[in-house]
Amino acid sequence: MIRFKLGEMIEKKQFADGRRITVSEIAAATGLNRMTLSKILNQKGYGTGTETIDKLCEYFACRVEDLMEHVGSDEPPASVSD
Repeated sequence: MIRFKLGEMIEKKQFADGRRITVSEIAAATGLNRMTLSKILNQKGYGTGTETIDKLCEYFACRVEDLMEHVGSDEPPASVSD
């Protein structure tokens, strides 16, 4: 599963800028819908397109791997029989 680290990126930007960053501000700066940003922040396993990822990377001046990561599934791996 892909996990977005949008919350962490917002916290880093807030610290670096010394001010609060809102979802509305990010939406206005990127042209992304507030609901899309809220889903990325709050829905486990939410999927989005590359255009959204690109806009967020531009806004935060980060690489894709700074914004998202692959995490293993909660299910145990399938057994392999010989």
